[in-house]
Amino acid sequence: MGVTESAEAPRPPLPADFVPGNYFDKYRSRNPIHRAMVQRFVNCARELVALAAPSHILEVGCATGELAVELLGPPGATEQGAPKYLGTDVSADEIAKARARYPGRAFETASVYELPVADGAYNLVIACEVLEHLEDPPRALQEIERVCNGHILVSVPWEPVWRLLNVARGKYLSRLGNTPGHIQHLSRRAVRRLVAGRFDIVAERRPLPWIMLLARRRSATTSA
Repeated sequence: MGVTESAEAPRPPLPADFVPGNYFDKYRSRNPIHRAMVQRFVNCARELVALAAPSHILEVGCATGELAVELLGPPGATEQGAPKYLGTDVSADEIAKARARYPGRAFETASVYELPVADGAYNLVIACEVLEHLEDPPRALQEIERVCNGHILVSVPWEPVWRLLNVARGKYLSRLGNTPGHIQHLSRRAVRRLVAGRFDIVAERRPLPWIMLLARRRSATTSA
């Protein structure tokens, strides 16, 4: 189950406005306020993953694999019977870093628009901090729906609060607080409407300054 193309497959083209990686490593911040906010984000994600109770997890936009560590622990540290995991990212450089940091975990270079996995192969697809970077989020959700046979976990920055907080801390002032690479600016209502176009929302969390949704594929079977 999972990858149907080898690691040597041609690299997908990068969008013209693609920003590789994170400008700020939120998982290693020394700022106590920021650390508390990120810990709340992680706690909410863990809670929703537990509700989904997946056996096979696909993470799109996994970057260097840090969220997987927060949710599943480092490779080899999880208990027997833990979910199988594959992380994908459009940036080959980020995937190379993920493989170097966590050699016991599976990572592949792939666009969220063309995932190299079989239909219904995963009963949890994670897309945290992804949709805001995409020119066509509905198309991405269509592809996620194709490979999903269960739940999706989605998070995005809560706008306009995200930009206001950036301005308050003196960041990206020339961009009016917009983080480089963010080309979608989703309010809570907008992200709910976007996800609900293809999935049934079953739970919502609001770890400031994000919104996080757990949703279920409408035609999912119970055999995933």
